[in-house]
Amino acid sequence: MTKIIFVKYGELNTKKGNIKFFIDALYKNIKQKLKDCNVTIDRNIARTYIELQEDNEQEVIKRLQQVFGIHSIVISNRVETDLDIIKEEALKTIKSRNINTFKVSTKRPFKSFPYESLEVNKKVGAHILANVSNISVDVHDPDYVLNIEIRRDYTYLYINEIKGLGGYPLGIQGKGILMLSGGIDSPVAGFLSMKRGIEIECLYFESPPHTSPEALNKVTKLCQILSKYSLSLKLHVVPFTKLQETIYKNVDPTYMITIMRRMMYRIAERFALENGAKVIISGDSIGQVASQTLASMMVIDSIVKIPIIRPIACFDKLEIIDIAKKIETYETSILPFEDCCTIFVPKHPVINPTEEKCVDNEKSLDFEELLTECIKNIRTIKIETGNNFNDLL
Repeated sequence: MTKIIFVKYGELNTKKGNIKFFIDALYKNIKQKLKDCNVTIDRNIARTYIELQEDNEQEVIKRLQQVFGIHSIVISNRVETDLDIIKEEALKTIKSRNINTFKVSTKRPFKSFPYESLEVNKKVGAHILANVSNISVDVHDPDYVLNIEIRRDYTYLYINEIKGLGGYPLGIQGKGILMLSGGIDSPVAGFLSMKRGIEIECLYFESPPHTSPEALNKVTKLCQILSKYSLSLKLHVVPFTKLQETIYKNVDPTYMITIMRRMMYRIAERFALENGAKVIISGDSIGQVASQTLASMMVIDSIVKIPIIRPIACFDKLEIIDIAKKIETYETSILPFEDCCTIFVPKHPVINPTEEKCVDNEKSLDFEELLTECIKNIRTIKIETGNNFNDLL
């Protein structure tokens, strides 16, 4: 008997002719995530198998739970595909637990095995009942389900499955630029984008002295948390002070936020195209604030040509907070350091802006030169998984 951790693919199984492409990408990501864990990794069209070479089961499972594309993680015992050996291993598995009721559930991908699934269930169940006292079979609501997968080379027995992140392997869809603020929403949008296979780089707009060093440190910490799911992240910091002050001095106050966001998206698009990104990712949630009404989104989106995706557009705030807590960004996001989206906010921002009035307001700005200056002076921080930024906060 050998202890094996294997991962189930879930959604990837729907890819039919392209499944090998997806499985190879997942294998590459798992291999990178476990590169210092002393394991042997193999994969086929059905599963990816991880054989432990030392006692590090919990660390391996923890890391696998941070890999997109995995439907579930299974700790199994691998034995030869022989009924007598299967029966003995099943008995050992049941004896090792405090069980009153159980059920045997067999899958038989190896169709040449001489016993059908129901026969295996009956024979294994009978062997357990004959050798364990005070135990019974319950096919409807058992304490444990003993799963048996009979394959050509080996058979796998297991009881528990650990839920994975699901989604697609990271990078399968190419790169996107995440508009990352210090709030609750944008880190969640980044996480959900990664879940659909998009590799992200983060773009943060700072406006010193109106924004503090603590605000940047907060965003750096958010990147470090997100990097658990991506191995590493790049945080690109845009010096936005001059452009933001110019907007504040020259634009109709009710349109300040709308014009500011149009400028941000112009910068994001140019930066994305220069860096091989296919989309801009935003943490907008429809109607949450004035700049996130459908009318506002329409005039903001009109100035860029590459797609803008909004993963949380139809989530309410409580749903977003729930995800933020699960991915452990929430406590950092609520730290009280303002970003440039929350300074200079007018009392009555327009909620139904028009393209015509946006263009009229922008005529008072020499914004092309300011945009170029912003992009030219972007600085990049590389965030590696495991870096400790607690001291920055």
